[in-house]
Amino acid sequence: MKKLIYIANVRIPTEKAHGIQIMKMCQAFAVAGHDLTLVVPRRKNEIKKSIWEYYDQEKNFGIEYLKITDFMKIVIPRISFYLQSRSFLKSVLFYLKNKNLDIIYSRDLSIVKYLDFENVFYEMHSLPRSFNKNDLEKVKGVITITKGLKNALIKKGIPEDRILVAPDGVDIENFDIDISKEEVRKKLDLPLNKKIVLYTGHLYEWKGAQILADASEFLDENMIVIFVGGTEKDVKEFRNRNRNKNNILILGDKPYSGIPYYLKAADVLVLPNSGKTEISKNWTSPMKMFEYMASKKPIIASDLPSMREILNENNAILVESDNSQSLAQGIRQALKNQDFSSKISSQAYQDVQKYTWQKRVNNILKFIK
Repeated sequence: MKKLIYIANVRIPTEKAHGIQIMKMCQAFAVAGHDLTLVVPRRKNEIKKSIWEYYDQEKNFGIEYLKITDFMKIVIPRISFYLQSRSFLKSVLFYLKNKNLDIIYSRDLSIVKYLDFENVFYEMHSLPRSFNKNDLEKVKGVITITKGLKNALIKKGIPEDRILVAPDGVDIENFDIDISKEEVRKKLDLPLNKKIVLYTGHLYEWKGAQILADASEFLDENMIVIFVGGTEKDVKEFRNRNRNKNNILILGDKPYSGIPYYLKAADVLVLPNSGKTEISKNWTSPMKMFEYMASKKPIIASDLPSMREILNENNAILVESDNSQSLAQGIRQALKNQDFSSKISSQAYQDVQKYTWQKRVNNILKFIK
């Protein structure tokens, strides 16, 4: 059994997707037989549930909350985050003194580039504008979530043999639930007489949620587009922006444990990512993509390199990004051709078997060794 420290400069629990990803990774490392401790800053949190209750996870690893000076009340976000990060770094360095560790793992470049330990591994989800290859001088290996990110690192001078591509994952059994569409719609108080087009996740511009909202105007009257997710502020703005659209329903944030039920209530699931940003076009590996695949529902996704690392014409309908009419056409195709939709859904379910959190961690552990 190796002693592994996962360092994350995040407020946790959090309504954001990175919290789920971090918790799932920690759980999988522990299941793989490692003595894992998650190290996070102690910050003010509006979420009052315990971390285990919020994420509906078994307590199989430890958590250390380090005392910091929380600068998040400062009006200028970049300055407040910088100061908070420096405070957390000092606490981390003090915490690690005289610790007998085998592995340090983190998603935070602002932490790992200052760690003087033999086995430091960095999981990269995007490439900072200010990135320099010297930032990884003290890092033994890098785990990227896409080939696009790996290629970007190689162009920056990072040797290929120091990089592992490990897409995000899913707990398949949590999303392949045995409940009928009619039953779950009654449970969630969703329309029984409509074709439901569903999007889950945040409403950031690069996620393409607005493109889907615009696509709703090109859909038939018996179709309704439902959005689940988003921060309170983003949901309010999104509702206001789309207040004149008749066939959309914006539900806001829902507990992660309830998302599988919304997916089962849908007829089609949509990944409308924009192609206008590098993170969306080449770097992202959306957890919702794997959750969609595990739910056995047809997927309509933007035809982008990041999506094509997992999706193709055999397991999804790929449409032109940033084009609401093209997206609407893909949705109509899925709804009107049931045999084809069943075929791609089945293939997606077969393909997602490779992308569990446990298999991801096992792959990373082989790389670490």
